[in-house]
Amino acid sequence: MTPTGPTVVRDPVWVRVLVWLGFPIAGALLGYLLKLVSRWIVGLEWAPWQGPFKLLTKMHEPWFTIVPVAVGVVAGLVLALLAWEDSLRVSVSRESVGLRRGDKERELSAAAVRGVFVDGKELVLLGASGEELAREKSDLDGGLLREAFGAHGFAWLDGDPFAGRYRRWVEGDPALSGSANAVLKARASALDKGHKEDAAELREELVKLGVVVRDVGKKQWWRVIEPV
Repeated sequence: MTPTGPTVVRDPVWVRVLVWLGFPIAGALLGYLLKLVSRWIVGLEWAPWQGPFKLLTKMHEPWFTIVPVAVGVVAGLVLALLAWEDSLRVSVSRESVGLRRGDKERELSAAAVRGVFVDGKELVLLGASGEELAREKSDLDGGLLREAFGAHGFAWLDGDPFAGRYRRWVEGDPALSGSANAVLKARASALDKGHKEDAAELREELVKLGVVVRDVGKKQWWRVIEPV
């Protein structure tokens, strides 16, 4: 039976509870532990962060407890926020596919999607000419994704139909245009520096040049766009 509304696949409730409650609680416990060992650490001349620990040991109760615990809670909330911003939420309907990560969201027309599969830890949506419309890092359950897309009529693939066509990129590859090589070189630099957003934008530029790229570690493998 085809669902009448969109199907949403996201992290299960227990994961969200663990992140938003567990991280701050763990931070508070770590802060309290640092309070307990702060005077011992100050006595070790070789120990790092002597300044903050000396400042902490000069405090009187209740601040001697409140400050490190509060700092731990804040640090836990920051980690929870970063985890939330990195988690993927997928909304599937007969008309479109919505991909949301943190406060960033994109929507793809269902008519443009010709195949969907999971490649390791990434969700991939293919277009009519074999181009990648989206390649998103995902820890979502593959079975749930397959059910969601299948329920709305999308073609779910067992794997990448072009897996055997990739070749490792080397600078100045004569099989590529000068423009594609330049973008791949810039993207290699972005990957090396950990600039994920720049790497994602350059991936989209490569699609416009007729090239699909996938990453194995910090190495880039490429193929030309061909019909499925």
